[in-house]
Amino acid sequence: MQKLTDQDPETQSADLVAGNIAQLKALFPEAFTEGKVDFEVLKQLLGGAVDDREEKYGLNWHGKRRARQMALTPSTGTLRPCPDESEAWDTTQNLMIEGDNLEVLKLLQKSYAGKVKLIYIDPPYNTGKDFVYPDDFRDNIKNYLELTGQVEGGKKISSNTESSGRFHTDWLNMMGASKNPPMLK
Repeated sequence: MQKLTDQDPETQSADLVAGNIAQLKALFPEAFTEGKVDFEVLKQLLGGAVDDREEKYGLNWHGKRRARQMALTPSTGTLRPCPDESEAWDTTQNLMIEGDNLEVLKLLQKSYAGKVKLIYIDPPYNTGKDFVYPDDFRDNIKNYLELTGQVEGGKKISSNTESSGRFHTDWLNMMGASKNPPMLK
């Protein structure tokens, strides 16, 4: 078995952003100016298929953009088989993988796309170690108001700040980053 380094292509997950840009460029080359997407040109090319409404239903929260960026950031790593720790290694068609859910999903996407029937993600509470799942995602009100731009000059500029997203933002970021990689088909 040859030792891999973090520079080997086998140790990196797919670069989803580069792939998306390449596909977009192949479909709409005229929408690119100096290597960047000109969204006004792209909107014109798509005609009526573009939703320009400012108001629409959806789930939005502070940090959603960052969670999506984390999901799209390529991972550096490799999946290594452990035949000695596996049950019926030579005869099974199942594979057990232990690791960070988001990182493993990104690595699987490159090597196992089209080959996976089911992925079962077990929460990390069954590790056999003293592990407490962080389920208190509250942020203090002062920090939350500053992060979300609800304070100007030390004074609140929005209403209903006490029951807003500060209790859910971190949890939504964690869940959003975990679910954003495209599903394996």
